Amino acid sequence: MWQIGNTATLLHCIDFRTYPEWQRQTEAWLFFQRLSDLYTARGWRLIHLWEDVWQQKPAIVLSRLRALAGVSERIPARLTEVRRIDRPTTARFLEEHHLQVVTQSKYKYGLFLPARYFRVLSPGFLGEHASDPELLVAVATFSHPRTMVRNGTPCRSVELVRFANHWNCTVVGGLDKLLKAFTTDVRPDDIMTYADRDWSDGRSYQKLGFEQREATEPQTFWVRPGEWQRFYPHHLPDGLTEAELPAHGFVPVYNSGSLKFLKVLKEDA
Repeated sequence: MWQIGNTATLLHCIDFRTYPEWQRQTEAWLFFQRLSDLYTARGWRLIHLWEDVWQQKPAIVLSRLRALAGVSERIPARLTEVRRIDRPTTARFLEEHHLQVVTQSKYKYGLFLPARYFRVLSPGFLGEHASDPELLVAVATFSHPRTMVRNGTPCRSVELVRFANHWNCTVVGGLDKLLKAFTTDVRPDDIMTYADRDWSDGRSYQKLGFEQREATEPQTFWVRPGEWQRFYPHHLPDGLTEAELPAHGFVPVYNSGSLKFLKVLKEDA
C-alpha cells in the first residue's frame, strides 16, 4: 500500500496457485469488479495485478507502479514535439511500453523529445539512445470516425484506443497535447475511451474533460499457467472451444471491467 496525494493505493496480486481454489464460487466472474467498487467507494485506488501480466511484461508493470508512486522520469510536454507516426513505429512502441495487446487504429500520434532536452533525463537513462537526435516518449492511437447519435443528432465520434508513455517516464501534459493535436487535425465531435479498471479509475481522463458514462461488465480471458498468454473467447487456441479449455489446463481469468468515458468537443453536434 502507498499514498498518492489524498488517495491510498493497494496492489492486489493474484497468483495462479491459489486463484483456482476460490474462483469456483458463485458469480466469481464479478468478484474483481465488486472488489474495485468496494474500495472506490472507500476512496481507495485498487490495482489488480495478475500473475500472467507480471510474467509477460514485468518491466512495464514496474514502470507503471513507479509512475503511480511518482518516481519516474518527468518530462514536461512543452519540451516535446508532436507528429503523426507510422504503423511499425506505433506497434514497436506499444509492444515495449503498453500492457495490452496492440490493436489496429486509423490515426497514430507520437511525442518526441529533441536531443537538446535530453538534459531533463537522469544520467544513463538513454543508454544506447544517447546519441539519437530525438526520443519517442509517448504514443496515442485513435479509431476511424464513426457516426453516432447523441441527443437525437448525428455526430462524428472517435475512440482513443491506446495511450502509453515510454517506460519509466511520465510526460506531464502529454496526453492533453496529443489530444489537442489530433482534435485540430481530425475535428471529431467527441472522443470516447475506456479505462481498464484493473489499473485505473479514470481520474486522469476526468482531469482532461472526459465524463464517465457507464461501466462495462468484466471480460473473460483464458490462461494456461506456465505459458502466460491470454486468449479471448473470440480467439481461442488450437481451434478449441471454451468448454474444452479446462481439460487442456486453461484457467478462466475475469478482469474488473472498464469505465467508459466521453469528451464532448461539439456541444451542438
